[in-house]
Amino acid sequence: MADGRVTAGRTVAAAFERAVGSDPFISPEWPVFRMDDEGISTDGRTCTDGGEATTGPTQSELIAALRAADAVRFGEFELSHGGTSDYYVDKYLFETDPDALGAIADAFAARLADTDATLAGVALGAVPLVAVTADRLGRPYVIARKQAKEYGTGNRIEGRLDDGDEVIVLEDIATTGQSAVDAVEALREAGAVVDRVLVVVDREEGARELLAEHDVELEALLTASALLDDREE
Repeated sequence: MADGRVTAGRTVAAAFERAVGSDPFISPEWPVFRMDDEGISTDGRTCTDGGEATTGPTQSELIAALRAADAVRFGEFELSHGGTSDYYVDKYLFETDPDALGAIADAFAARLADTDATLAGVALGAVPLVAVTADRLGRPYVIARKQAKEYGTGNRIEGRLDDGDEVIVLEDIATTGQSAVDAVEALREAGAVVDRVLVVVDREEGARELLAEHDVELEALLTASALLDDREE
């Protein structure tokens, strides 16, 4: 794979140091995500919470990157699906911060290094995530709209998708899981085979169970439990 597709792991270390300060036991030389000519990871770094990943930032590094982007906040917040929460993860802050976005893309790419499936991003929030991750892996992606557009091609799925293509959905935050289910169903209607969703943060409020009802496995880089365990008093 070309050098342009090798991510600088130092961006993760920089975010980590900004969030928690320098520490003598933390090395500034985090391994980078590298792949050989056959698309196989060339270092043995383990990713996040126990998935079949081969390399990438750790859970602590991901949390640090989100914190450095000021994307994790505590207080009282209204949620889009109703109700309130004592914490909030601002996806637009971590998706527009280069260090956080790069760390998330590295973690997703690590999880996806053993498959050549097409990637799909759920509009709007997951579009930056899928674009950077697809670039890391050198593969195409599609975008799943909330609904078909009413002009131009009238597409619900944007990008090249052939009948029978294996697709893995990337999502930013999962709460109830309904938006991910809607994207999965739209992709299936377009002919894709979908049984896997990767999300940055699982708020652990029913998304995993709902997706399982649709024969889809949810994998999360981070969970609400991990974020709350890391909460500063």
